[in-house]
Amino acid sequence: MKFKLIPFVIAFALIFTAAVPAQAAPQTYTFDPNHTYVLWHVSHFGFSNPSGKWLANGTLTLDDAKPQDSKVNVTIKMDSLATGIPELDEHLKGDNFFDIKQFPTATFVSDKVTLDGSKTAKVHGILTVHGVSKPVTLNITLNKVGMSIITNKKTVGFSGSTTLNRSDFGVSTFLPGVGDEVKIEIEAEAN
Repeated sequence: MKFKLIPFVIAFALIFTAAVPAQAAPQTYTFDPNHTYVLWHVSHFGFSNPSGKWLANGTLTLDDAKPQDSKVNVTIKMDSLATGIPELDEHLKGDNFFDIKQFPTATFVSDKVTLDGSKTAKVHGILTVHGVSKPVTLNITLNKVGMSIITNKKTVGFSGSTTLNRSDFGVSTFLPGVGDEVKIEIEAEAN
């Protein structure tokens, strides 16, 4: 009787093993430059908190099996700066602030991901702005993973935030009137 069950057990084991999917390899996504941006807010002499935004592009490598091994590499196009006030845009692009002729891009390259919850994480990395590189931690929320009805591609959407001091990156014009602390918000879609 034992010997009659052996082929059944072997067949069951083979079927079960074939039914278990192999762990997916990490997937690389490209940020959609039309839906990926960095928004900033800074105090203007305590009267208001104007904002502006830059467009960004780059790649995101997601590892579903080991999310902590995921990677982000983003380039921010400094000449895309938009505040809604053309004269202010030109002033901020000039050598008193971001000096985009000398520093046309800023970058963020992750070096560590720490999971906070099922849809939240801290992404640690190096931010380079105005030729200065500093460690920065982004607070990230995963908004959605699914097929985009626009691109018909698998898409990942995130929101993020952090706060930094602009003087740490050599941008110190009009301190302390124009605030040192800059609040950053990030919206990103990658497919």
